[in-house]
This record gives sequence, C-alpha cells and structure tokens, in this order.
Amino acid sequence: MKYSVVIVEDHALFSQALTSLVNSIPNYEVAYTCKNGAELIRNLKKQRKYPDIVLMDIIVPVYDGLETISTLKQQYPRVKVLVLSKMDNKKIILKTLLAGAKGYLPKDAEKGLLRKALLELQEKGFFHTCDVAELLIAALHPAHQQEAELKDREIEFVKQACTEKTYKEIARDMCVSPKTIEGYRDAIFEKLNLKNRTGMVLYAIKNNIISP
Repeated sequence: MKYSVVIVEDHALFSQALTSLVNSIPNYEVAYTCKNGAELIRNLKKQRKYPDIVLMDIIVPVYDGLETISTLKQQYPRVKVLVLSKMDNKKIILKTLLAGAKGYLPKDAEKGLLRKALLELQEKGFFHTCDVAELLIAALHPAHQQEAELKDREIEFVKQACTEKTYKEIARDMCVSPKTIEGYRDAIFEKLNLKNRTGMVLYAIKNNIISP
C-alpha cells in the first residue's frame, strides 16, 4: 500500500526536488503538486480520493499556508498537513500547529527526518520534533508544570492514549472497563493539570514516555 502525498510549493525547483525525495521513500508517492493553497482546494474538490498527507510551505501566493491549513481542518479533516518552511519564527510555527497542521519541519531537514515524519504522521497522526513539542507545551502551560508521579498502569494508559485508539479500544486492550479508563484519564488530567488528550501526548513526549 502506498500513501499519497501532495506538495504545495511555489518554487518549481524545490517542488521537483521534494517530489523526487518523497518518491524515493518506500510506500509514499506524490500524487500531484500545487503552487498555492487555492490550487490545492480546487484539486481536492475534483478528486474522489483525497491525499493522506499534504506537504506545505507557509508562504505561498494567492491563498497562504495558514488559510489553507484552516480550510483543510474544517473541510478535509482526515488530510494530515506537514509544514515545510525555511521560517523558524516560533509564533508562526505555533500558529500553523494551532490552525491544524500535524507537524513542522525546516526545509533544510535531512531525508531521514522527513521519512520519520511521514511514517509517524501515518502511525500516530502527528509528528513533532523535541523543539516543537517544547514550544507547544510552553503555549499550553505557560507556568512551570508541577511534577507528578504516575503509577505503572497510568503510564501504560498514557502510552495507549498517544495512539489513535479510542478510549473504548484502550479499555479493551488494557483488559479493564471503560469506566476504569475514564478514571485513569481524570486522575492524570488532575495530577498533571491537563485539559485534553493533546496535552497528555505532549507531556508524554517531554517526559520520554513516548519517542517524539
């Protein structure tokens, strides 16, 4: 099975080079390329099958990256967006992630890191380097997060929650009732001062419970 990728990039040479790079990674192939977000949305409206991943620059003409990411999140939520940009402004990176992007990589990233990002996007639904994870954690929790000790079963639950499984599926795999899983979740949220599952994933990355 091959995962389809669409590239949104207005610089032709970089777009061609990135296409060759993605096509050289096993199980991934570029379906088509677009010069801007407006062209991407037009193509999606014509297609019966949507791409698995969109590799997108933030700064593109006509319909920029942030606008496009927001539109994709609303209209095509299953399409995962990985931002590739030469911009390293923390505020811009954070805006793209909050808009709905599932990861960020600098344009000078090595092929191995791009391959890892593509794989984790499909396996986990997101990809964050350590730097980006720290940025998200700081945004979600400006104050220093209080250290809390998790029990073994709570740690196991956190690992399970960092996948795309539903809480019902996690309960089945951990051989407990859904109410027990709800108890784990509520206890962890209270201990770590978390508000949602995304915050729990970021905590797990920061504390090496899972690998970023």
